[in-house]
Amino acid sequence: MDYSLHFGAVWASFDKLLLGLAIGLGLAVVAVAIGTVLGLLAAFASVAPYRMLRSLAALYVSLIRNLPLLVLVLLAYFALPQAGITLDKYQSFTGALALYSGAYLTEVFRAGLISVPKGVIEAARSIGLTRLQTNVSVVAPIMLRNALPSLGNTFIGMFKDSSIAAAIAVPELTFEARKINVDTFRVIETWTVASGLYIAACVVIAMLLRGMERRFPKF
Repeated sequence: MDYSLHFGAVWASFDKLLLGLAIGLGLAVVAVAIGTVLGLLAAFASVAPYRMLRSLAALYVSLIRNLPLLVLVLLAYFALPQAGITLDKYQSFTGALALYSGAYLTEVFRAGLISVPKGVIEAARSIGLTRLQTNVSVVAPIMLRNALPSLGNTFIGMFKDSSIAAAIAVPELTFEARKINVDTFRVIETWTVASGLYIAACVVIAMLLRGMERRFPKF
C-alpha cells in the first residue's frame, strides 16, 4: 500500500471542524436540557400512586428507547411536515434527540428516586410538608445527586449521537469531516483528526462532570 499521510488539507479546514464540534455540543446541551425535563416528569410519573401515570411513563420509555435514533430523526425531519408541522433541520434534530434522551433519563431518574431512603420522605411528611413540597425540596436534590454519574454518561452518549445529525445535513463535526474527506480524499487524516476532537471533547466533559460530583455531597 503506497499511502503517505498528509494532514495539510485537513488543517486547512480545521476551523470548520471546530465549528462543527461547537454545533454538536450545542445541540447536545439543548437536547439534554429538554430531555432532563421530560425525564424528570416521566420518572416522577413512573413512581406515582396513579396507575395511568405509571402506564404512560412506561409506554414513553418502551416506545422511544426501542427505536433507533436515526429513525426518530428522519421521522421528525421528513414525516412531521406531512402532518403540517414544519421544523428546520436544527429544530427537528434537537427535538428528536431530546425525546430520545428523555426516555433514557427517565430510567436514570427513576433509579435515583428509588434510592432515596423512605425514612427521609417520612421525616419530611411528618413535619407537615405536602407531597409536592417533599418531592421538590427533599427528594429531587437527593435524587439528582445520586443520578449525577449516570446523567453524565447519558450526556456524553448524546453528544456522540449528535453525529447522526449529519444524515439531515446539519453541519456538525461528522458532516464537516465527511465533506473534507470527499473534497480531499484524505480519509485517514480526516477521520483521525475528527476522532481526536470527539475524544478530547468527551474527556473535557467527563472532567467537568467529575468536578460537579465532587462539589455536591453524596447522600
